[in-house]
Amino acid sequence: MTERRPRADAARNREAVLAAADELFASSADPRAITMADIAVAAGVGKGTLFRGFGDRTGLIRTLYAARLEPLRRAVTDGPPPLGPDTPPLERAHALLDGLLCFKFDHRHLSLALEEAAAAGPYEAEHYAWWHGTLRDVLDRLPGFAEGGGSDFAAHALLSAVRADLVDHLAGREGLDRRELRAGLGGFVTRVLGAPSSADGAGPAEDAEAPS
Repeated sequence: MTERRPRADAARNREAVLAAADELFASSADPRAITMADIAVAAGVGKGTLFRGFGDRTGLIRTLYAARLEPLRRAVTDGPPPLGPDTPPLERAHALLDGLLCFKFDHRHLSLALEEAAAAGPYEAEHYAWWHGTLRDVLDRLPGFAEGGGSDFAAHALLSAVRADLVDHLAGREGLDRRELRAGLGGFVTRVLGAPSSADGAGPAEDAEAPS
C-alpha cells in the first residue's frame, strides 16, 4: 500500500487560516460572533480543512493565540531583563504584568475569544497556568509572599487586573489608550508590591514589544 504523503499545500492552508482568523478577530466588535464558517470563507478553504487541522473553534483560537504569544513567552523564559529570568524579582513582576497587559491590549479580541471559549473563563487556558506559575515563582522571591501560600493567591489577584474582558472594557467602553492602561496597572502593582528600583517611566513593554 502506497504511503499517503501530506498535501503540499497543507502548510500554506494552515497559515492562511491563522492569518484570516487573526484578521477577523482583530476587526470584529464581537469575537463571539466569529464562526468556523466565517474563517473558512476568509481563508479560502473548506470547513473540513479547519476541523481536520484544529479540531474545533476553541482549538483554532488556542493555536492562533499560542503563535502570537510565543515571542513574549521566549522573552520571559530566555530573554534579557526586564522580562528574563536574571531580572530582580520586583522589577520582573512589574515587567511580566506590563508585558501581558500590552499583549492583551494589542490582541484583545483574540484574547477575549480565548477566555470566553473556556467554560471556566481564562482559568482553564494553558497559558493562564503558565503565567500564574511564572508570576508566583517570582513573588516567592519577594519578602513576605512565600509564607502560607501568599504568592499563589497574590499571583491570581494580580493577573485578574489584566484579564481580557477587563482590558477590552477599559479600552473599548472607557476609551483608555495603551499608555493610560499601562500607567494605571503600574500604579496598582506599585501599591501592592512596591515600586521597582529601575522604574523610569518608560515601562518594560517597549523592550519586548508583542507582535501584531
